[in-house]
Amino acid sequence: MLLVFIVVGLIPLYIFMYILLDNYEEKAVSSKFSQMQDQIIMLSNQIVPTGYLTLADVPEIDAEVNRIAEVFQGRILIVNSNLNIVEDTYGLYDDNKYLISKEVIQCFNGNISKVYDKENNYLILTHPITHTVDNQKTVVGAVVMNSSSKDIKSILLSLEQRAVIFSLALAIFIVLFAIIFSRKLTKPLTDIVSSIDRISEGVMDEGVSIKGYYEIEKISDSFNQMINRLQKIENSRQEFVSNVSHELKTPITSIKVLADSLLMQEDAPVELYREFMVDITEEIERESKIIDDLLALVKLNKTAGDMNISSVNINELLEQILKRLQPLAKKQNIEMIYESFRPVTADVDEVKLSLALTNLIENAIKYNVPDGWVRVSLNADHKYFYVKVSDSGIGIPEDALDLIFERFYRVDKARSRESGGTGLGLAITKSVIQMHRGAIKVHSVEGEGTTFNVRIPLNYIA
Repeated sequence: MLLVFIVVGLIPLYIFMYILLDNYEEKAVSSKFSQMQDQIIMLSNQIVPTGYLTLADVPEIDAEVNRIAEVFQGRILIVNSNLNIVEDTYGLYDDNKYLISKEVIQCFNGNISKVYDKENNYLILTHPITHTVDNQKTVVGAVVMNSSSKDIKSILLSLEQRAVIFSLALAIFIVLFAIIFSRKLTKPLTDIVSSIDRISEGVMDEGVSIKGYYEIEKISDSFNQMINRLQKIENSRQEFVSNVSHELKTPITSIKVLADSLLMQEDAPVELYREFMVDITEEIERESKIIDDLLALVKLNKTAGDMNISSVNINELLEQILKRLQPLAKKQNIEMIYESFRPVTADVDEVKLSLALTNLIENAIKYNVPDGWVRVSLNADHKYFYVKVSDSGIGIPEDALDLIFERFYRVDKARSRESGGTGLGLAITKSVIQMHRGAIKVHSVEGEGTTFNVRIPLNYIA
């Protein structure tokens, strides 16, 4: 970020300086050529009427030519139509010398030549001398004017020095500003990194309160929500470890007590043996159910590659599930209602989906009120089929809605144990639905009932 600030600040500055200096030099040279041209035009207007190109001995013209050459710190050569040098302010050529050059030859064709020699610091302007007769211009001579460009070079060097000083000062300011601003900009991110490091060390009780620009505050809020959820999951995990230890230990303890009781009674009647064996069998079944649910969940989470996809009639699948659960509903006098809006056939793993839907409907029966009802509905569109399971049961507290799909989480622990629940049913259900690329949502009002909405694609996509 610091490098970005420096580059973004300095590169435009360098480009601006380059364009500014180059533009000044171009305009300064153009301006000097214009001044030279103006002087030559005025000089030409004096030369033609006096016959200077033939006489070459007019003191007034000589003085004016020398004055102009001195002003421009250069040299002036005047050539007549025969290319004979009429005047040379340097006095190097006499009247018998000729000046034959490309620029002079082109000048007699009416062309003006301008040459800027940067290395030797001078400008050369070759300009025709014209005589107008009957509105017709005739080139009768040429003026070759050399002028020093040291003044332009001197000013340009002065500007470059000032620009360098200004650039250095501005560069220092940009670097300092970039350092301060980048530190201020990244400080909230550094604080978040520090908080993440503390969490990675196991300190999850501290939240993050970072004030800054809007996006950082949003990250801070999301981070706090993540910490809270992780804390809830950790609490749930610890509670699960405690619960599952208790749940697994309780049947074994009961079996041991029953077995010890039988061993202590040498002449125990057969009826007592039978009663104790029934109790031992129930405890073994309870232990077996907990272990089966654990294994089922582990197997579901291990891989989704074992999906046995086939075309299944969802209407018939739900009817079979309801038929199996009917005795449980009758035991609690629960009315079972099934609504099918259309025939539905989908590509699913029948065994796994049956397990998930059975868990939902069984929970709706177990956690219902006496003389209550359970309504199961099936519908579909061109892409998904939808299963809704509603009940008139005890409902789920609002603060528990986000946790009910966590492993071993149970809203009413006492009632869950009485009903034989292990806290794994909804976790298994969610895993199965996600393996089918589906989704599950829950809506519940405590004391009024719960509704689970399941959406699964008709066509399975691996």
